[in-house]
Amino acid sequence: MSCPPMAAATGPVVDADYLKDIDKARRRLRALIYAKQCAPIMLRLAYIFSSLFPTLYISLLYDIRDSPEEGRLPNPTQGPSHLRDVFYRMGLSDRDIVALSGGHTLGRAHAERSGFEGPWTKEPFKFDNSYFVELTKGESQGLLKLPTDKALMEDPKFRELVLLYAKDEEAFFEDYALSHKKLSELGFSSAAWTKLRALLWLQHLKALLGFTRRAK
Repeated sequence: MSCPPMAAATGPVVDADYLKDIDKARRRLRALIYAKQCAPIMLRLAYIFSSLFPTLYISLLYDIRDSPEEGRLPNPTQGPSHLRDVFYRMGLSDRDIVALSGGHTLGRAHAERSGFEGPWTKEPFKFDNSYFVELTKGESQGLLKLPTDKALMEDPKFRELVLLYAKDEEAFFEDYALSHKKLSELGFSSAAWTKLRALLWLQHLKALLGFTRRAK
């Protein structure tokens, strides 16, 4: 069955300037991916995703560049001392380590990338404290626990935080938001933020003027 003639006119009207802006954004996105500078993309996606959860608020700054250094991500086959070596180098604490590990409540591991396969929680598309609840239960059929996950229960200081977050979801949300912000803003400079704000205001002004002209 074909749609009535008027149905096509009910959608938004997209003009040529809008299509040009979309094409420009697409080229910039591809350039970032090609240059392996994906940090701005991931930060933007993380910010948008966090808005889906009213209890999880994260304010982020976007003038971040991917670091060329190797070895900044923890090896999933290692234990507590390795986690501290990696995160302490970045100025992060034990609380940050455990809170950020809670990000495993979302998604799953892929064998072709890490050598491990499977989700950490029963609802891998829901952001909650179930990662920590599952850690307190030990091995669970169908759920993944990396050596670095198990390390959180083996170390007394880490374990104390795991038990806290398993019991108090609000405490996890609050600490995760703070830790995510700290990790995301590593390498940020206030001068860069001042420049970025000026550029954002300029873009906003241009868009406003363009909209006003088209409306006349």
